Amino acid sequence: MTDPNPDPTQRAATVLLVTGPSGAGRSTAINALEDLGYEVIDNLPLSLLPRLLDGPPPSRPLALGLDVRNRDFSTTALIEIIDQLAGQHGNASQVLYLDAGDEDLVRRYSETRRRHPLAPAGPPLAGIAAEKDMLVPIRARADVLVDTSGLSPHDLKAEIDRWFGTPEGGQLGVTFHSFSYKRGLPQGLDIVMDCRFLRNPHWDEELRKLDGRNRDVAAYVAADPRFDAFFSQLKSLIDLLLPAHKDEGKAHLSIGFGCTGGQHRSVMMVERIAQTLAQDGWHVSKRHRELERRGVLGDKGQTV
Repeated sequence: MTDPNPDPTQRAATVLLVTGPSGAGRSTAINALEDLGYEVIDNLPLSLLPRLLDGPPPSRPLALGLDVRNRDFSTTALIEIIDQLAGQHGNASQVLYLDAGDEDLVRRYSETRRRHPLAPAGPPLAGIAAEKDMLVPIRARADVLVDTSGLSPHDLKAEIDRWFGTPEGGQLGVTFHSFSYKRGLPQGLDIVMDCRFLRNPHWDEELRKLDGRNRDVAAYVAADPRFDAFFSQLKSLIDLLLPAHKDEGKAHLSIGFGCTGGQHRSVMMVERIAQTLAQDGWHVSKRHRELERRGVLGDKGQTV
């Protein structure tokens, strides 16, 4: 059996892109990754990255720090690099996106008295808004999203260790993703479940503008006569798979749930299964890709 607590420097080589808006904590995250055994390269010009990636595979995990301060930075170039990594390394490459609320970013710039790179002569908020708008496509491609709002540097280091360090006691981290099939599958999924056969709240005018975190939407989906059997068998399958992946030394598992719009059924399923697995003691997190794209994650309403 594979050691369930592998030394992070002995894992299969991983390429991790670390990015996000300026001031969200990239430097802290990069330092934490270096402490975990990653080889770190920060602020390498994007034009030099293909040469680095085409070279010999790294002998230990590689973390690359990138943001708008990189020479010749562009969203298109970075997406091309993400695609290149996916082709070369598959699930062994990931994008870590560090984000934070505007108020937190403004406060951090005020405390450090630094100028925002996109608004050197103006207020930081203008640069923050422009940078976040520029990074929307990159954020949507993130495999791991960490919101650093309200986190101290110590808290962020602990969060990085939770995601990329040796899991405590061999614990397996599980991320559940909801998504729309119209936009394709998220990067890096290990398992995908199709929810499009379930009752669709889109056809109920009162539920159409809500999402799967809403109690009424969840009740509507759960009223499908096939739901209970589906959820029960899904839970049994996951109960079988998670210990097996843990025993093989896997540190993280990504499970996706897709539906037509990525708003109702897939979101409801992620909320329900994540809550159930958390109650069972598993370390879980959630990503709702389409809700993130629409910027509605802060408006939860009546949750499941």
